[in-house]
Amino acid sequence: MSKKRKIVSVCVFLCVVAILIVGICLTGGNGEHGDISDTMQDAVLHENDKIDIGFMKVNPSVISAFVVTGVLFVSALIIRIFVIPRFKTVPGKFQMLLESWVDFFDNLATSNSPHKNKFLGAYIFAAGSYIFVGTVFELLGIQAVTVNNASIALPAPLSDINAAIAMGCLSYLIIMSGGITGNGFKGLLLTLKDFSLPISMSFRLFGALLSGLLVTELVYHYMALSFVLPVIVGVLFTCLHAIIQTYVLVMLTALFYGEVSERHPKIKKVKTKKEKMKAKEA
Repeated sequence: MSKKRKIVSVCVFLCVVAILIVGICLTGGNGEHGDISDTMQDAVLHENDKIDIGFMKVNPSVISAFVVTGVLFVSALIIRIFVIPRFKTVPGKFQMLLESWVDFFDNLATSNSPHKNKFLGAYIFAAGSYIFVGTVFELLGIQAVTVNNASIALPAPLSDINAAIAMGCLSYLIIMSGGITGNGFKGLLLTLKDFSLPISMSFRLFGALLSGLLVTELVYHYMALSFVLPVIVGVLFTCLHAIIQTYVLVMLTALFYGEVSERHPKIKKVKTKKEKMKAKEA
């Protein structure tokens, strides 16, 4: 790199820093108006930022859920109709990405449930894709208008407690189905023994995704910090939660599914000589 380019790069960097400092000084660091506790409460309960869809008022996460579901459904159709039939022996970049994504969940299902894993692989692939895409969806910052005529960025679908509970209960039912198909009534009892599993899965997912949203809201509340830091914090928390929560939920589902669906063969008791003699005499 030449000296002139280095000098130009340093000058551009200093100009950007100067503009940010001037912007901070002009705003005075007052931030948003209103109490921070009200902002945090609305981010959790969505009491004042509901969206009117015509016949009812819903939380913003409901709109996010419909959008993410539609995007995934349309993308799956396009890939199945136009991309998969054109797969080659020597894969391209997009084909390698798809195969790696599918292999990741397939390996999880195979390693944790060697006997019954076809349906498990399909489920954790769908659930993991929904969690990952739904969490990253928050980064797009799609705006919507609330009933109070305020603008709000659509959050991640699973930042709503209802969506997290639905995902946790659905995963628990999938685990229960594996226990029933693998061990019948015994598998059902094994699954019911872990009755706290859907609660822990739901609140772990909800708490992790909500924490990133609350931290971002807290940083954005202060205008003096809302030039560079929120971008770093928002992207960092969102990407980490997307990866970690996707892995945690699918791993737990695969582990418990494999545990309750594993068949334990009955061990035959070896009869002693006395028992054999008694059986002959009888």
